[in-house]
Amino acid sequence: QVQAVESGGGSVQAGDSLRLSCRAFSNSFKYYSMAWFRQATGKEREGVATLLIGGNTEYADSVKGRFTISRDNAENTLYLQMNSLKPEDTAMYYCAGESVYGDAWFAGRQFELWGQGTQVTVSS
Repeated sequence: QVQAVESGGGSVQAGDSLRLSCRAFSNSFKYYSMAWFRQATGKEREGVATLLIGGNTEYADSVKGRFTISRDNAENTLYLQMNSLKPEDTAMYYCAGESVYGDAWFAGRQFELWGQGTQVTVSS
């Protein structure tokens, strides 16, 4: 399993923006298709966005037009720009790399969570 650290979460007001980062401790980062997942208290984990190696992206309907996933392979870092945040975006956010050993599914692909997550709390 690749180790990573997520950061950038916080407590904000509805309508605000945050940018999450996921720094991976592996030079193989560039070979992975990546994703962001989130889990709110008492709810199932859900996929938020995915960025394939070829550059294709896919987003959950709930975040389309508001969130943007990107990466910097030179820095082994994955990003999630979150704009127009809503209270329903409140959750722990995790980055994940595509892996046959993972137990997280999104957009027909299998992912393994890499980090401990970063908390996002949006108040109305």
